[in-house]
Amino acid sequence: MSAPATEVSQEKPAATQPPSFEELAKRVDEATAALQKLEPSARSVAEELKAAVEAIHRAGLVTIVQRMRADAAARPVLFDLVDDPVVHLLFSLHEIVRPDPMTQAAKALQEVRPQLQGHGGDVALVRIEDGTAFVRLQGACNGCSMSSVTLRNLVEKALVGDVSGVTAVEVLPNEPEPTLISADSLLAARHPVEEGWAQAGPAASVPDGDLIAMELTAPNSDQQVPVLVINLDHQLSAYVNECAHEALPLDNAVLDTANGTLTCPWHGFCYDATSGECLTAPAAQLEQLPLRVDDGQIWVRVGT
Repeated sequence: MSAPATEVSQEKPAATQPPSFEELAKRVDEATAALQKLEPSARSVAEELKAAVEAIHRAGLVTIVQRMRADAAARPVLFDLVDDPVVHLLFSLHEIVRPDPMTQAAKALQEVRPQLQGHGGDVALVRIEDGTAFVRLQGACNGCSMSSVTLRNLVEKALVGDVSGVTAVEVLPNEPEPTLISADSLLAARHPVEEGWAQAGPAASVPDGDLIAMELTAPNSDQQVPVLVINLDHQLSAYVNECAHEALPLDNAVLDTANGTLTCPWHGFCYDATSGECLTAPAAQLEQLPLRVDDGQIWVRVGT
């Protein structure tokens, strides 16, 4: 009598779930803590191995990013991936993407804003420049009492402690100072056409907190220059209407009046709206154009 056939299960093994972001972060923290407990010679070898593996990973990631950016079809996928918290952290660790200090600072201030408002005050972030965060304090924060000193210290602690690259905080006057117009600009305004200035319409056509795109013709030529005029805190600025990333137009850019930033609608590159400095990639810059207002009319220098 033959032995009964062994029944083979047709069930598939349960799929293994990938570790969560929190689990991965915990493993990194535990490994780092264990590394510090090693003897100096063993720690040196472990750190060299870690550096070598990270170098390989970075080289591979850079190649992937470069090729995806060069492929028009793959580029949207790349920018979607950057929004994933794990991918963004990975790219940040390898310095492939840089954190936006204005966004970091806004989040840090949002954490302390309830305490400020509880004392009748508030804070507005103006800009970050050369490691210094410039802010305006409002309400009770703008006084000279001991309470206001405490609230100022609260703002400084939040920015210097939580925002990478910020080493100091400077409080600006509650009202912005008037923009100084150079003597050269005043002289040029007397003969705007000869000096390369083009009329860009009435200043009232660009409301505070808004922007407008236009094409201006350089005087004494047929050259058309795409121009973007921004009105932030009643201060007008003009730029060549091209993102420094891929020279795409900024017609539909997002102007954040609270943070003073301009965000490209195409790939999210963020700029200081008053200086044109790129906060996403500090080496980049919008091309700023000289601008002045004469008898209520905007003039922009688009030629030589």
